[in-house]
Amino acid sequence: MKETVQQRRQHVDKAHKLTVVRQCELLDIHRSGHYYKACGESPLNLELMRLIDEQYMKHPWMGVPKMTVWLQKDKGYQINHKRIERLYRLMDISAIVPKPNTSKRGKGELHRIYKYLLKNLKIERPNQVWATDITYIPVQGGYLYLVAIIDLYSRFVVGWSLSNTMTSQWCQQTLEEAIENYGKPEILNTDQGSQFTSIEFTEYVTKDQGIRLSMDGKGRAIDNVFIERLWRSVKYERVYVFPANDGIECYKGLKTYFQYYNYERRHENLDYQHPIALYQQKLKKAA
Repeated sequence: MKETVQQRRQHVDKAHKLTVVRQCELLDIHRSGHYYKACGESPLNLELMRLIDEQYMKHPWMGVPKMTVWLQKDKGYQINHKRIERLYRLMDISAIVPKPNTSKRGKGELHRIYKYLLKNLKIERPNQVWATDITYIPVQGGYLYLVAIIDLYSRFVVGWSLSNTMTSQWCQQTLEEAIENYGKPEILNTDQGSQFTSIEFTEYVTKDQGIRLSMDGKGRAIDNVFIERLWRSVKYERVYVFPANDGIECYKGLKTYFQYYNYERRHENLDYQHPIALYQQKLKKAA
């Protein structure tokens, strides 16, 4: 029987004479799940990024001006909006508000925008719609990025990966692993981030896999509300409660959490069922 990606990952040994990179190449898996070093920033910026992240999770409508005022007047930081604007870009976040001209293609021919397909769509089975997104994860002395893919019917997380860079290749490889392990969805929903609008990513999804691609309106994370709820759960139930000292500790903590989230955590919106139970139950009926 062919090994899954997760099983192949278990063969990677950091103490082996071969480098992690070479082991991943031989096992045909990407290294982002095994090798990562937190990106560095000044102590002040890291402190601000953590405060911004926690406040944004509570109030995602806060843009740069409101966040700057909150940090100045409520937290006492002598900073200007330019610093916060830069950190917003670095963290890849924006206020949840409708913005004009959202149907226009991004600059250049290397990025494509697709219509939002989930409005009024009844989601009634696993692998009908998956959603993916990237979020910022603070660790001691730096930060990492987390990408996750969730099945919207069951809330089952079919794939995730941790990295210190946000690239379309990283997102594509995470999706490839999810498809290898769980099949492919009919629709994949993303935001309009450059990683997801790149030609490399969009052609893999639509042409190579025949998946319909759906994208949130620009600046409207509310269109992808289920994965926004996932981020809140991950951060308030794991990341903020158990701060990681480094990338390895962060990876192990997230691995433990997603195992719990999929197999042990009962979800109120699922009538207190486990995501794995709902995901497998419907798949068996369909078969």
